[in-house]
Amino acid sequence: MKYTLLLLVIYFNTISALDVEITGLKNKKPERILYIGNSYLYYNDSLHNHVRRMLEEAYGFEIERSNYKSVTISGSRTFHHNIDHPLNHNNIGANKPFELVIFQGGSGEVLSKNDRKIFDIEVTKIIKKIKKKGAEPALYMIHAYVEPHEDVDSEMINNIKKMYIEAGNKNNAFVIPVGIAFENAYQENPSINLHKDYDGTHPNLLGTYLASCVVFASITNLSPLNINYSYFDKVSIEDKIFLQKIAKETVEDFYGIVL
Repeated sequence: MKYTLLLLVIYFNTISALDVEITGLKNKKPERILYIGNSYLYYNDSLHNHVRRMLEEAYGFEIERSNYKSVTISGSRTFHHNIDHPLNHNNIGANKPFELVIFQGGSGEVLSKNDRKIFDIEVTKIIKKIKKKGAEPALYMIHAYVEPHEDVDSEMINNIKKMYIEAGNKNNAFVIPVGIAFENAYQENPSINLHKDYDGTHPNLLGTYLASCVVFASITNLSPLNINYSYFDKVSIEDKIFLQKIAKETVEDFYGIVL
């Protein structure tokens, strides 16, 4: 019996440590970044704007806007994106090739085995094209649904983690653990709300702020605790401190690093 329990402990520890093979970007001070996704990115003044302001605060200089872009399609899944068009920086007004491309898949791609299989096929194609352009690929792990969404499911986050981590490992691509940070925040503070009340899928401002802190910490290996940015005081000091803490702890645990 003890031997069986030991095996179970080893098994579950292996699963939790298995996780990501790529634990950091080669370029930890990216400036030319392209974000590709859907409304999860563009809600609340667009996640890329929040991350940019955090990066500028940390870097100590302004990032050239023409080379820092977000391309989103409402309700899109992976196969809806004609990735070739934005990857050619000239097509979207950038004057230099992108260093980093952050790709976010659709939430519906997690809901069935067939959806997840299609995601795996399509995201593999996208990552290959990103690498061919000389940029580093990063997969933005989405968050799970909450009430009142009709498809809310306690297993959704596990399917999300598995889908994104396996795709990252398979394609030697970086994974950004946004969805895990949402779960960690809800577990530590069940009263916090990171989703829009009316649909249980889109992030509200606090959700976007948390996601931005996770992206910032993941791509730079810098602690978000040192960031003063609070969206022009629209995020309270209390919420800012809590969400930055969650982001830091999530990133450290996910990659096995210390920020």
